[in-house]
Amino acid sequence: MATRKPARYHCSATRWSLDDLVAALAQGRTWTMSRSSIWRLLDEADLKPHRRVSWLNSHDPDFEAKAHDICSLSLNALRCFEQDRVVIGSEEKTGMQILQRKYPTQPMAPGKPEKREHEYIRHGVRALIASCVVATGQVVWNLGQTRTSEDFATHLANVVQQLPAMQRYDWVVDNLNTHWSLEVCRLVAQWCKVPWVAKDLRRGVQRRAFLSDPTHQHVFHFTPKHGSWLNQVELWLSVLARRFLTRGDFDSAQDFATRLSDYLEVYNTHHAHPYRWTYTGQPLVRATPFSSTRRQQRHGRASNSNFGSQDVSSLGLSLRASLESSLSPLIMKSIR
Repeated sequence: MATRKPARYHCSATRWSLDDLVAALAQGRTWTMSRSSIWRLLDEADLKPHRRVSWLNSHDPDFEAKAHDICSLSLNALRCFEQDRVVIGSEEKTGMQILQRKYPTQPMAPGKPEKREHEYIRHGVRALIASCVVATGQVVWNLGQTRTSEDFATHLANVVQQLPAMQRYDWVVDNLNTHWSLEVCRLVAQWCKVPWVAKDLRRGVQRRAFLSDPTHQHVFHFTPKHGSWLNQVELWLSVLARRFLTRGDFDSAQDFATRLSDYLEVYNTHHAHPYRWTYTGQPLVRATPFSSTRRQQRHGRASNSNFGSQDVSSLGLSLRASLESSLSPLIMKSIR
């Protein structure tokens, strides 16, 4: 019952609570179960109706091939760097609000967390275009008010200028239209010394194919749809949000730009490091079966064998035995 929608049991709530489960079990029955009994059974089965996680399904038909290609670059980035081949992840951080708290923040004290004023003064927004060198973790950035195709092409030129000359550049980007614009195609054609004809690159499919040409010195690898998390620069952007943006208190746009530049300089000098990438592009599965989880080990029910159909059956039998031991024979007769 707990794994099904409450509407199936004439409950108007959109998720189960203990009280809702008690009421649903009592429908058409002469017996009921207490909230504590239901909680113990849910805990036994490792079911948490109050929790949820979000996920996004990718319908890209080439997801596995693209994911495997990008993951291969991530896993071999250091080896490639030693062979004059650099892997770079590029992305934008848009809509960064420059906020100033209306009143000073009160620092934390023993037993008290930091207190921040809810009201703030806005000083505009900025867009950050950043590229992370996967082999070293160092970041090259451009800060501005827009993130147009011209801005992204300018950023690419800035990255190439700051990096040492390489025999090949592998760029990992998502499918934003500024990443495969005519300006970017013109720049790549100039770098690779290949013919560039605008009328042959009118459609996005043609531009992406041109940028993905493996014979070029600069090769673009586009993440699958809804697969931008495969780009390692997203890890660094998460660090930036947590370490700099979330608790930021900036007096002006200039103050924001100065402090951001100082933070990035310190990061590149003292904290930049390659991320330990382990995902290979294969579908993720649960490494530890339920019968061998720590929860089951604490209760002395962990299985030492591989998880299979027998474990499923034994798990179901153990749950049923637990249920039978907690209920009276009359109630179990009604359940059967």
